[in-house]
Amino acid sequence: MHSRVMVVAGTRPELIKLAPVFWGLERRGIDYVFVWSGQHYDYEMSRVFIEELRLPEPDFDLGVGSRSHAIQTAKAMIGVEEAIQRYSPSLTMALGDTNTVIAAALASVKSSVPFAHIEAGLRSWNMAMPEEVNRRVTDHVAQLLFTPSTIATINVLAEGIESRRVFQTGNTIIDTLSRVMEVVDKHGSKVIEHVSDFIDEPFLLITVHRQENTDNPQRLAAIVEALVRLSSTFRIIIPLHPRTRRRLVEYGLMDELRECRGIKLVKPLGYFEFLYLLKRSHVVLTDSGGVQEEAFTLKIPTVTLRYNTERPETILLGCNVLAGADTDRIIEYTLRMSEIREAIRSKLSNVPNPYGDGRAGERIVDITARRLESSRDSMIHEPDFRDTPLITYMVKELSKLDPGFDEVLCYIDRGGKLALEATKAIAAYIRSRVRVAKPWESLEC
Repeated sequence: MHSRVMVVAGTRPELIKLAPVFWGLERRGIDYVFVWSGQHYDYEMSRVFIEELRLPEPDFDLGVGSRSHAIQTAKAMIGVEEAIQRYSPSLTMALGDTNTVIAAALASVKSSVPFAHIEAGLRSWNMAMPEEVNRRVTDHVAQLLFTPSTIATINVLAEGIESRRVFQTGNTIIDTLSRVMEVVDKHGSKVIEHVSDFIDEPFLLITVHRQENTDNPQRLAAIVEALVRLSSTFRIIIPLHPRTRRRLVEYGLMDELRECRGIKLVKPLGYFEFLYLLKRSHVVLTDSGGVQEEAFTLKIPTVTLRYNTERPETILLGCNVLAGADTDRIIEYTLRMSEIREAIRSKLSNVPNPYGDGRAGERIVDITARRLESSRDSMIHEPDFRDTPLITYMVKELSKLDPGFDEVLCYIDRGGKLALEATKAIAAYIRSRVRVAKPWESLEC
């Protein structure tokens, strides 16, 4: 039986991280179709980026557009179902936590087509965050979960997802960065002419786009105040996301930034241009999950303008700190990260990257190819519980190890060996999360 993979995406960050998967599919000669949802990004806007990464043209454009969460997800589900009927894929896959991803997952499994979730297991533990809802639901309906790190793997095992569905591959962003950094410099001239007077001395790079910041006048005002005050010490470059720009104008905050001589507001940058500035920045301030990963990989100290993160590895290894939308903390943390910048970079040079070795895309495609060789029924099947009608669980007491944490529930698979190992790892993870020292508290500078 002929096998075909259907890859679904709808935003630029998804394209960037899916590039190694496309390369792997091409390398293995696996038949695939590319479905573009058009969730909130014009595919044509990064033609250079698409050509440089040798990304395919979409076979099918759903034209979802920017709508409310419910409308966007519903339209994407209808479109993915139509694509499944048209292309008859053996498996669908998507990456991340957008409305496109959860729509692809639900439409696929309801059509009895196995679904593979790339970048599975990320958890911010913030259910007020739409992306957290998307990623949790997607993980639990997926037949294949490709996790980017050990912590992500622990998260899904602890939620009762069978280990036979979970594969720790690393994060595809490492694959992409290792390839594109070679061409980033040649694109730098496109941004230098706009910010040449700002990058000849230490500068801060700022990205703000999450709705919990942009749609909250108090939070956005607090962030703006922090940036204005920091501009007396650093030059600041802010590529403005369209939603952020609209909110700044709506809340009467735009003039405060425009009138500040130490702040440069620029239009949204292409991916290569952004990386050019990121790798030269002194400290990056962001509320983006992807930028946290990119900054960590490039060893750039990071202040995250959120109260939680699904990238805890960057915190645990001392490259990132959570400031929230607290003016005083943003200023204090930025100054402190600036002071220990070189110590952070030196430390990270001697630490293995928790997101992998740059071969995640290769692993994902190889595992997918092996699964395609088996029948579809091996991934979506009706379990036979006639003789053993209960799923078995194990309770591991942790009270002696971790005051305040009584027990953890972990799924037992194939005799419980892997679950026991996972439980031990969870115990160590909980211990590490009791309190994480700030980088300036743990580094000797």
